[in-house]
Amino acid sequence: MTKGKSSSSAADGASSSEQAKLAALSPFEFKDELIKAAGGGAVERPANSAMLNAGRGNPNFLATIPRHGFWQLGLFAMREAERSFAHMPEGVGGFPKRDGLTERFELFLRENRGVPGIDFLRGAVSYVRDQLGLSAGDFLYEMCEGILASNYPVPDRMLKLSEIIVGQYLRREMIGKHPFVGEFDVFAVEGGTAAMTYIFNTMRENRLIRAGDTIALGMPIFTPYIEIPRLNDYQLNVINLNAAVENNWQYSKAELDKLRDPKVKAFFLVNPSNPPSVRISDESLEQIADIVKERPDLILLTDDVYGTFADNFVSLFALAPKNTILVYSYSKYFGATGWRLGAIATHRDNVLDRLIAELPKDVKKELHGRYESITTEPDKLKFIDRLVADSRTVALNHTAGLSTPQQVQMVLFSLFSLMDTPDAYKCALKRLIRSRKRALYEEIGISFDDDDPNQVDYYTILDMEFLGERAHGREFVEWIKKNTQPSELLFRLAREARVVLLPGRGFGTPHPSGRVSLANLNESDYRLIGRAVRKLIEEYVERFNAATGKHLDKSKVK
Repeated sequence: MTKGKSSSSAADGASSSEQAKLAALSPFEFKDELIKAAGGGAVERPANSAMLNAGRGNPNFLATIPRHGFWQLGLFAMREAERSFAHMPEGVGGFPKRDGLTERFELFLRENRGVPGIDFLRGAVSYVRDQLGLSAGDFLYEMCEGILASNYPVPDRMLKLSEIIVGQYLRREMIGKHPFVGEFDVFAVEGGTAAMTYIFNTMRENRLIRAGDTIALGMPIFTPYIEIPRLNDYQLNVINLNAAVENNWQYSKAELDKLRDPKVKAFFLVNPSNPPSVRISDESLEQIADIVKERPDLILLTDDVYGTFADNFVSLFALAPKNTILVYSYSKYFGATGWRLGAIATHRDNVLDRLIAELPKDVKKELHGRYESITTEPDKLKFIDRLVADSRTVALNHTAGLSTPQQVQMVLFSLFSLMDTPDAYKCALKRLIRSRKRALYEEIGISFDDDDPNQVDYYTILDMEFLGERAHGREFVEWIKKNTQPSELLFRLAREARVVLLPGRGFGTPHPSGRVSLANLNESDYRLIGRAVRKLIEEYVERFNAATGKHLDKSKVK
């Protein structure tokens, strides 16, 4: 609350304990408080005034072609299922038949020529056969059985051909033209959040991290990476590697050198970052890879969900594959958050398996007992397969695995991208979100800078301290910090303009800031948000002038 003058902030009159409770909330729960403020304020608004929730990372766009393919494939699979038990009128079907499946599929394509999704399916089967060298019949059978959900996922880690195809997609999007020696395994999971849960848990169960151990986090970062290590389940010490807004959200050499400390067991990062949406520079990736050469026991986890929005993206997984766990989610790029599609990848020759093999005898004996019900050689069970088992508390390993219709949609998304050699879909999304960013900053009055090749722009951070100092000087920033509560600006935007942003500090940003998702609203909405932010800044400039006798130009934002 601003001293000396009432504010329409939802935090008005809040005690220090109430402020502390707000500060302790995850930004996603804090957002709910802002939504309440945006919907229940006393300020009169036009009847048609809608809340602009830019706090959600859920995109308002989605990939249509592979979805059309999914539904058409489902119709074909149903036709195949109904070939069995056709004598029964009660609606009983059976498994698809492998013999003649390819020929029947070709007939289905001809019968439905011109229907959305049909050409995509024709191309997908051709690509699988001609480019990947796989059996078209085997592929069609796996897809039909999968989309019908008529069997358990076999293998439980991922369907056989599906893993190959998703692996090719990850190679294209995460590795690109970078040299990569060896093969990697893929575990299909229920989105990136499930991947995080499984990885933390299996690392703990296999003593790769223990209570009191130290890990490093690349900050800012997706909030659960901050919150999980604090839980009683883990009780980890955390060292932050801070990317600075003044350095275009890149890590300095000094920050990355913290990884040289032998007590740091693992380094977790999101690349491109959340919320700044900036990919790690090539120089920083090389520095991390060099540190790994000095510290071959260092475990890396890179969460690269936004990598497909970047230009010429190369994952840390490409530079240090034997030390890196790759996490990828299809949710944002394909507009598929509701599908819950994610993947974990590990190199077949990796540090995790080596560290497990080097555990003390008593620990290995305990782990032998943990996994002996699922394999005759539990000591040789790979880390990624321990993930699968632990995801179903080991005892239910035989029913583990992502549901098969989800895997089918994941495969179709992957093939859609692999077949899009000119990257038409990717370029369209980049144009879309960058046009929204330009609209937002134009209305705030800040010049739009798109010269940084590492900017991805799925989100943008409005760092009030950084922008305020650049526009009006340090004295103005210090006055704001002294005379406002940390959450006041966000609550005022919510109540007075019905604009909801997420607090940047919940992601580990050093200054008061708001995360704006550029994915979930239309361009005109971002112009409205920009005007609301500008109006608020201008009001604080007026109040600063009145309080200090200064004469800052309120129209000057940059």
